[in-house]
Amino acid sequence: MIRHIVFFSAKDKAEINQVIDGLSILTGIPHARKLEVARNKKTDQLGNDIDAVVYGEFDDEAALAAFKAHELYHESIRRVRPIRELRFAADYDTAKDIRQTAVKAD
Repeated sequence: MIRHIVFFSAKDKAEINQVIDGLSILTGIPHARKLEVARNKKTDQLGNDIDAVVYGEFDDEAALAAFKAHELYHESIRRVRPIRELRFAADYDTAKDIRQTAVKAD
């Protein structure tokens, strides 16, 4: 499974809702197993520059590519790009991630 995580900040903090609305269009794309768009709670003690987060889960690279090729993806970009300042994206394969295993208490 591929996890797709993208962080956004708005150029003008008064436009954060518009960024969220533009990103919410992505939830209409059928290729994701799971897709969430959320406002950052900004509770981190070291940095709160990010305003919005997109989190997606995809079966494979082909599903992620189909998601990015969809017309709603391009409509979201058209709406959000002019009003966003930062965009950071990361994709990773969960079959290759490093995980902590739970330790049972005796």
